[in-house]
Amino acid sequence: QVQMVESGGGLVQPGGSLRLSCGASGSIFRFNAMGWYRQAPGKQRELVARVTVGGSTNYAEAVQGRFTISRDNAKNTVYLQMNSLKPEDTAVYYCNTFPYTRGYWGQGAQVTVSS
Repeated sequence: QVQMVESGGGLVQPGGSLRLSCGASGSIFRFNAMGWYRQAPGKQRELVARVTVGGSTNYAEAVQGRFTISRDNAKNTVYLQMNSLKPEDTAVYYCNTFPYTRGYWGQGAQVTVSS
């Protein structure tokens, strides 16, 4: 069973930045669009951003202009650069294929935005 491995989370003040990274096996990145998802306490998991194999991106309205998703297929890694963070961005962030694959969920990376 394949799992993603997310890293880079932490505690940051409002207006700050974080960069999340996600690694997995090469075959997953080579053939799949990838997405970053998040789940806040008491809420359903939601798609934040996605990137195609070719590098085209799409963002949820709530993060448009603040977050940037990218991928490095040579390193089998997908990134999420998060700027101008807000308290409402607090959540556990996960990466997965897009659309997601049920068996690929990892432990996620906790992002907490608080003063």
